Amino acid sequence: MHAVQERSSRWAPPLGADDLDEPLPIHEADDLARRIAPEERAFRYRLVSKASYARRLAAANGSGAVPRLSSAESERVARLRRLWDFAVEVWGSEAKARRFLTGPHMLLRGQSPLDVALAGESGGRRVEDLLGGLAYGTAV
Repeated sequence: MHAVQERSSRWAPPLGADDLDEPLPIHEADDLARRIAPEERAFRYRLVSKASYARRLAAANGSGAVPRLSSAESERVARLRRLWDFAVEVWGSEAKARRFLTGPHMLLRGQSPLDVALAGESGGRRVEDLLGGLAYGTAV
């Protein structure tokens, strides 16, 4: 494990509802899905439902508009992106961060940090606390 000596200026706590000025473009979900699960093309549907994804792309097709996520989906993607960036920082590589996020963790009752974070804001905070403990040497 690569310990972080001080909090990087790149990392910030997960975004909340009041931190997003407008819904994120749908490509943000695609980019994050490729980073977290490069071998699993369907992972993006854990961030935005398949039906909603297709509907937004179809609505923007030909209009020149950038398809956007809903507010709730934007919050989920922003929260997970911050956790992904923090995990990469803590573990020192995307491969190690991916292993941490997708594997079961005993402090999360055997659930993966990814599943806990996707469940909601409080789950994201639990994973953030876990990563913070790993990064700054507190007991985890």
